[in-house]
Amino acid sequence: MPRQVTLYSRPGCCLCDDARAVLERVRAGTGFDLQERNIEDDERLLRAYLERIPVITIDGREAFELLVDEDALRAALGVALHGPEAGHGPQ
Repeated sequence: MPRQVTLYSRPGCCLCDDARAVLERVRAGTGFDLQERNIEDDERLLRAYLERIPVITIDGREAFELLVDEDALRAALGVALHGPEAGHGPQ
């Protein structure tokens, strides 16, 4: 069953753009479901996340805020850090 990853962000957020790029890179090799939520569309989300974005949840649990490390994301998703898809396969 694919993992559900949610990116809480807002337009014009450079850290959100960086997090999205990391998520897309990892998703290309793993196929998890990615949903993006604009916190400006929901007053509750805006209050909860305004000073913390980007916030990334995995299966509903907060996993990252502000910065997303690609290796840590792979580990949180249970994905091998150095598999053939990462370009580190057998030589």
